Amino acid sequence: MSRRQHVRSTVAAAILVASFSGQGENLAWAHSPTPAVPPQTAAVLPPTVPLFPLPDVVLFPDVSLPLRIFEPRYRAMVADALKGNRIIGMVLLRPGHEAEYEGRPPIFSVGCAGVITEVEQLANGEYTLVLRGLQKFEVMSEDPGGAYRVAHITPLAEPAPGEPQTVALRAERQRVDTLLARLGIEPPPATLSDAGLVVGLAQILELTPLEWQELLERQGVLARLRSLADRLEALPPPSGNLAEQWPRPAPLAAAASAGLVPIASVLRLPEF
Repeated sequence: MSRRQHVRSTVAAAILVASFSGQGENLAWAHSPTPAVPPQTAAVLPPTVPLFPLPDVVLFPDVSLPLRIFEPRYRAMVADALKGNRIIGMVLLRPGHEAEYEGRPPIFSVGCAGVITEVEQLANGEYTLVLRGLQKFEVMSEDPGGAYRVAHITPLAEPAPGEPQTVALRAERQRVDTLLARLGIEPPPATLSDAGLVVGLAQILELTPLEWQELLERQGVLARLRSLADRLEALPPPSGNLAEQWPRPAPLAAAASAGLVPIASVLRLPEF
């Protein structure tokens, strides 16, 4: 087994152990802990952010993602972020350019900025961290050269919370509960955040990386939830014991500081 394969399997095992700890028998949904980042932190992004491009991981606002960073250029990126505002921009690599990963392969222009809420530097210089999604952005240009990619960005605002939005989200959640019951899937707890529900449903539907990206680019959590509910509604009711047939959301890492962690993506462990 190569070192990279060993790291991938070790991280996967560690995440699964953390996920099962204290969760009991039902791992279909996870409660969202108290957010570790004040809401106002998400209101202002810097004009430039370091980019962390990956082939199959998409970060969402108000969702936390555990990462292990061992590639030298991204260890330097994390070290610099920790000296400053702790913000990193996650972007998805465009497919077909995996062989160019060591350089600057094309990326999707819409990404999500996150703030490092938990971090540990290991004895070998690698980092384990939790990145909490703050706000979407669009890449306008990139600085040439440098150890890692740095982008000039424009923050992308999403619909502001308010009574109409709250009412619509409540109705959509009730619709989702009804659709899940029809499919034989236990509904999520009421304490699960709207953003967490979106990511959990995306895991149930086993979205591809491109579909995760499309979901991110929708305008706000309500639009994302509606699109996933529409997909659920189009599914035929299963026959037999659904608990044995239907994919359930992957276990969620207990180490995440808030929100729902897309472990299905993390367990694929792209080449960091």
